[in-house]
Amino acid sequence: MISLVQLECFIAVAEELHFGAAATRLKMTQPPLSRQIQQLERELSTRLFDRTSRRVALTQAGRALLPNARRLIDLAAKAVSDVRSVGEGAAGTVTIAYTAMAGQSVVPDLLRRASAELPGVTLLLRELVSLDQMEELEKGTVDIGLMRPLLARPQISSRAVYRERLAVAVSSGSTLAQRGEPVKLIDLKDERLLMYSPTVARYFHDLLLSMFVASGVHPRIVQYAGQVPALLALVSAGIGFTLVPESAGRIAPDTVTLLPISDADPSSRVNSVELDIAWNSETPNPLVERLLSLADDVDADA
Repeated sequence: MISLVQLECFIAVAEELHFGAAATRLKMTQPPLSRQIQQLERELSTRLFDRTSRRVALTQAGRALLPNARRLIDLAAKAVSDVRSVGEGAAGTVTIAYTAMAGQSVVPDLLRRASAELPGVTLLLRELVSLDQMEELEKGTVDIGLMRPLLARPQISSRAVYRERLAVAVSSGSTLAQRGEPVKLIDLKDERLLMYSPTVARYFHDLLLSMFVASGVHPRIVQYAGQVPALLALVSAGIGFTLVPESAGRIAPDTVTLLPISDADPSSRVNSVELDIAWNSETPNPLVERLLSLADDVDADA
């Protein structure tokens, strides 16, 4: 039977790629560390490391095991933390995942509220794209997700907590930026569009397409990226323009200007970005409901 000690030893060696350094990190001597690795390899009937007198390297099997080993150790640590918190009379632990833009809008106020109203709650924060959040919610490794709307899944519940509009992000040296006026998408028909990835950022990808269709524009897509910060970096480099949530103005560099989309633009009727809070309806964590109630009143501008 594989033990957590074996996995901790494996992770240390895999990250250090040196048995001596791994032993020092684990505050143990090298011989027992080597025995733990050998026992783990026997349990799995495969070599996890290629060893020579000069180097240690992960085998293909070792590379496959590493992310799963980390996940198991994280789950074990979370379980211990939850039990200790309850035993000590504290409130417990909640793991919250959020998108990069949620970190700029609702997360700060949610953290302030939780700190004031639930001082005994330990919040573990993880920045993940929406699709990864959904998978972690299903596995039970995340309690609450702040994500973009996705296709419904049986045990995942969600509701909207924040809405905002998209703005046009252009290079600060561009003619549009110098004008500083609201933009119609038709004005961008000959410009190069930096588009959201249809796999990593499906929600934004489909929203932008619907807005351009509503405006009768066939955009010139020159590059794809999965997250808002990456797209802003491309805009800053002068590669093209994109559409981002208005809250992205908080992280946009000085070389990028955000311009509002004109209310007269046909796309205005679909120009609404939604942020959902999602949770696993089968979660055993009693603190989830308390965090959900706090999220209903968050102020993204606080």
